[in-house]
Amino acid sequence: MQTTAPTRLSRNIIILIALGVLVLVASSILPIGFFTWIWDRLNVFATVFLGIFVEAVPYLLLGTFASGLVEVFVDRDQMSRWVSSRPAAAAISGAFMGMIFPVCECGVVPLTRRLFKKGLPLSAGISFLLAAPVLNPIVILSTASAFGWGEMLFWRFTISLVIAVTVGLVFSVQGEASDVLRPVLAGDEHDHVHVEVGDSIREKIRKALLITVDEFFDMGRYLILGSMLAAGLQTFIAQSSLLAIGSGPILSVLVMLLLAVILSICSTVDSFVALGFTGAFSFGSILSFLVFGPMVDIKSVMMYLQVFKRRAVTYIVAIPFMMSLIAGLVFNYFVK
Repeated sequence: MQTTAPTRLSRNIIILIALGVLVLVASSILPIGFFTWIWDRLNVFATVFLGIFVEAVPYLLLGTFASGLVEVFVDRDQMSRWVSSRPAAAAISGAFMGMIFPVCECGVVPLTRRLFKKGLPLSAGISFLLAAPVLNPIVILSTASAFGWGEMLFWRFTISLVIAVTVGLVFSVQGEASDVLRPVLAGDEHDHVHVEVGDSIREKIRKALLITVDEFFDMGRYLILGSMLAAGLQTFIAQSSLLAIGSGPILSVLVMLLLAVILSICSTVDSFVALGFTGAFSFGSILSFLVFGPMVDIKSVMMYLQVFKRRAVTYIVAIPFMMSLIAGLVFNYFVK
C-alpha cells in the first residue's frame, strides 16, 4: 500500500513542529552566550572553508585539464616508451615527472588517476603522486621566495624526492595493480567521452574539455568534503594549544606534522605559512611540515580514497609520516 502525498506532508509538518519545540526548549535552557559563540564559530568555519576551497580549486581545475589532455593526446604505447618498466627506474622517473606538471596535491590526484588508466606503472604513479606537489616549478619558486635559495629549499626538495621514490619502490613489489587501485581504475569504469583515431585537433581539445568537466565535478565533491573537515578542525581545535606544547625537539615535529594535516594548505603557498613559525619552531619541525603537508592532508586523503583501496591509502599516509618524522628528528638532534 503506497503512502499518499497528504500523509507524507503531514509527517513533514509533525517533524517541523517537533524541531521547533526542541529549538524553543534548547533556547530556554542554554545561556544566550552559547548561541553567540556558535554564531562566531560558524563565521570562522565559513571563512576558513572558503579560504581552503578557493585556494585549491584553480589547481584542481589545472590537474583535471591536464588529465583531459593526457586522455586525448597520450596512448599506452607512448607511456611505455616514456617510463621504464623496471621498478627502481619507474619510481625515480615518476618522481621527476612532477617537475613537468605544475599541479599541487589537489590537481595531482585526478591526473595520476588518468595516467594509471594510460598504463603508467604503479611505482611511477605513486612516486609522481607524492613528489609532484613539491617538485613542480611553482612550489620551488614559492619556497625560494619564502626561504631563499638555500638549505630549506634544498632539503625540502631532496627529502620529498627520497620519500616519494621510497614509497614508489614499496608499491613496486605489489604483483597486480588491481590489488591496490579501486575497481573503477582496474578496468570496470567506462568513460563517457571516447577519442577516435581520426579526430581533429579541435575535436580532441573539445573532448579534453568535456573530460575536464567530468573529472572536476567527480573529484571536486571530495575536495569540498575534505575542506569542510579541515575547516571544522581549525575552527574547534585551538591552534594555540598545539603551539604551546611544541617547544621540544620531538613534540615540535609532531605538532608541525599535525598542523600540516589540519591546516590543509595548498603546497604553492605553504612556505609563507611555515615562514611564520621560524621564530618559535626548530628547523627540523618546519622542514617536516613542508615535506609532509603536500603529500598528506585532509582533502588529499579524501581524494586518495577514490583512487586507491583503503589499505594502500594507509601505506601512502603512514610511510611519508614516519619518514618526515625521522627527518625532522635527525635535523633537530644532529644537524640544526
